[in-house]
Amino acid sequence: MKSLSRKKILCSILSGVMLTASFPPGKLDWIVWFALVPLLKNLEKESYSHAFKLGLITGLAHYLTLMYWIVVVLETYGGLHFLLSFGVLLLLSLYLSFYPALFSLLICYVKATRFKAFMIASLWVSFEYIRAKVLTGFPWCLLGYTQYKHLNLIQIADLVGVYGLSFLIVIFNVFIFSLLFDAHSRSQKKFFKWEVLIILLMAVLTLTYGYHRISASRTDNKKQKSVKLSIIQGNIDQSIKWNPAYQEKTIDLYQKLTRTTYHLKPHLIVWPETSVPFFFQNRTRFSSKLFQISKESGAHLIFGSPAYRQENRKIIYYNRAYHLSPNGALIDYYDKVHLVPFGEYVPLKKFLPFVHRLVPAAGDFASGKEVAPLKLPNLSAGVLICFEVIFPELARIHTKKGAQILINMTNDAWFGMTSAPYQHLSMAVFRAVENGRLLIRAANTGFSAFINPQGRIIKQSSLFRKEILNHKERLVDEPLTFYTRYGDLFAISMLFINLINIFCIRLVLISSPSLLIMPSGARKSIKTVSHSPAATVFLSAWAASTFLSRPAS
Repeated sequence: MKSLSRKKILCSILSGVMLTASFPPGKLDWIVWFALVPLLKNLEKESYSHAFKLGLITGLAHYLTLMYWIVVVLETYGGLHFLLSFGVLLLLSLYLSFYPALFSLLICYVKATRFKAFMIASLWVSFEYIRAKVLTGFPWCLLGYTQYKHLNLIQIADLVGVYGLSFLIVIFNVFIFSLLFDAHSRSQKKFFKWEVLIILLMAVLTLTYGYHRISASRTDNKKQKSVKLSIIQGNIDQSIKWNPAYQEKTIDLYQKLTRTTYHLKPHLIVWPETSVPFFFQNRTRFSSKLFQISKESGAHLIFGSPAYRQENRKIIYYNRAYHLSPNGALIDYYDKVHLVPFGEYVPLKKFLPFVHRLVPAAGDFASGKEVAPLKLPNLSAGVLICFEVIFPELARIHTKKGAQILINMTNDAWFGMTSAPYQHLSMAVFRAVENGRLLIRAANTGFSAFINPQGRIIKQSSLFRKEILNHKERLVDEPLTFYTRYGDLFAISMLFINLINIFCIRLVLISSPSLLIMPSGARKSIKTVSHSPAATVFLSAWAASTFLSRPAS
């Protein structure tokens, strides 16, 4: 078999690097609208195996450069050697790269069909959705997140979530590729014309909807009550955060910073994740200081602290957010539900007894039992602890259960001065837009922020600085958004369409393969493929091309 040319390998790497460049902290988000074009050009007249390899190369180039910060976390705070840390990054990148690899392989089945832009975009969205669910899910930096600063564009997230933005981005990549390189698509003038018109209509409707949503928020007369809110960013160095010798200094610092907000009479004060670096529930003298602070401030205080409970002589730990009332009473708490694999727990620990030695800084936390907002008088707050903010369904559940604001408490000190805090913030923006709720982000070392329901970052702290953010928000009794009510209906429909067609094409191929126009070389191996587990992957897009559109003549 002919090997891949150096030119194609370099073009695949270029696509991967362009994808990474479109994410924060850079200011090149516009690149994402044509970042996939080199890869699409590569896939012309390629075999399935070569297409898979080219997609894998693009994925590796993308994820190795996007998530390089994993090496920083593991080497600095996990105590791992650089080579072992890089090995972990490489393994994770290889896993994530299989999604663009499979995506590239399936393009081979649909590239000769009409309306292929929509079919290719639906495949990308399907794989993004699968990535968000498989192996507890890792939806870090989906394509749509690159556009978090473009408010008119991202308003459609309250209908279709971040996946809708990813769909638009991929469609435009295919459109640009067709204009520049795909003479066959342009030769099908009738269908190409309709495809262009539909894509342009989607763009106009998206921008119009965004403009309308933002304008409506500015002229909304339904505004009722206002609340004063404060965020305390303590900037506690991760290397000393859990040192018992620094516990009192940490609490004294937070008390000092919090006291600067008293003259503003805030209704709610939020501290970051595990800002209280001891077991608050033990009622030590440090715990007494927390009750004192809540009384002094006259405000509701929400802060993070580790917690535990005993069950059958076993101690179970939780990553918890506590809520103290203005009169110094413990009202409620929320335990983190979606934990970080290998960071807060070790998956399959019975089968991987050696893994805890590789990551000595990993905790042994358990998941919380329920996703439910914390109830304040006349206000309900849905808490998302750290990593939870990248999972849209958790913010949805909080909002459906009555949350009027969302709170993201996090400790991004682990990331150091890398791109990760910027990426983490960009994803939080979408949770505000999807649910039409103000999002308060309290981070130990930054970025802390107030994000309004349209995704505008009203106020934002700097990285690695002690800061206090104050904001007065007029809350609106808004109805639940379409997205909050129905969730990832758009992404699920894309996946469902592809899965339905997988089974349809299997039946057709098995019963009468000659009814279909086979790609070159497919007829020879169809019996083997159709009876193997890989059939699902290899036949899905071909099924879509057969049953959703007819092959181009």
